[in-house]
Amino acid sequence: MKTSDFYYELPPELIAQTPLEQRDQSRLLVMDRETGTLRHSRFCRLGALLRPGDLLVLNDTRVLPARLLGSREQTGGFIEFLLLEQRTGTDWEILVRPGKRAKPGARFVFGGGVLRGEILEVLEGGNRLARFQWEGESFFSALERVGEVPLPHYITQPLGEAQRYQTVYARHNGSAAAPTAGLHFTPELLRQLEGQGVQTATVTLHVGLGTFRPVKAEDIAQHKMHAERYTLPPATADKINRVKAAGGRVIAVGTTSCRTLESVAQKHGGVVADTGTTDIFLYPGREFRVLDGLITNFHLPESTLIMLVAAFAGYANTMACYREAVEKRYRFYSFGDAMLIL
Repeated sequence: MKTSDFYYELPPELIAQTPLEQRDQSRLLVMDRETGTLRHSRFCRLGALLRPGDLLVLNDTRVLPARLLGSREQTGGFIEFLLLEQRTGTDWEILVRPGKRAKPGARFVFGGGVLRGEILEVLEGGNRLARFQWEGESFFSALERVGEVPLPHYITQPLGEAQRYQTVYARHNGSAAAPTAGLHFTPELLRQLEGQGVQTATVTLHVGLGTFRPVKAEDIAQHKMHAERYTLPPATADKINRVKAAGGRVIAVGTTSCRTLESVAQKHGGVVADTGTTDIFLYPGREFRVLDGLITNFHLPESTLIMLVAAFAGYANTMACYREAVEKRYRFYSFGDAMLIL
């Protein structure tokens, strides 16, 4: 298939710039993937669409305040760091702007010295390896004091409250972007679902900025995915296998949870506890070994994320669903509305 097969027209005003005041009041477009039938609902009514014994798999990664604005120690010139991946306790792979100021040996100051960084190496592709020193108990406590949450490029309005770009169950530091399907959940909704017999389990996949990288290959099969770190805990593997054995449904909350589950199943032939990195690319024609359902937001045209949805729901169903969402004026992308595919 061609990348252009996944293009759709989206009026700019449908790109959600701010989160709703009430997380679970977003709209929910429900698809039966066998028939392509669509229904309109609200996320707060999710319980009416699920069954006792279903299992929701949540990605409990936490978005880092990974954007650092500072100055060069020697000259005072402006610098911006964007943290990508932690290599050791002190060393991170980063994006830098402007790059000409970030040569090996250059030192930079953030937050008046709360954090200090030195460029160690220029990596392949232009990223840098930086070593940090900090004031306080830990790197992450210092980062919370001076860093900013990096928002996707299509969100142009400032985020009033950083916690609105975190899921309510975020736990493990490491992401450069939120697993946005989970932003719709509230503690109250999770308790309601538990009360009606819907189980939850967690995986951790740290979302990288590569999730926003455009597909440049004309033939989608030629696209190379970025790698992301994941953990599937023993308790989650046990729950998934018990639910499957009992005839229940495993529903991934977000494409990141989906990629974690399918990566492990592809690697091991089934669901087991595992930690590693994945560059799995799910597009039409690829097999799903674990998923029975998917909760996801509406994604960018020609992105790997809409291709994943089409792989699970079917290409024709997916494109028809997106046309319906545009026609009915759903809100799109990170702070937008959601869809449930069963």
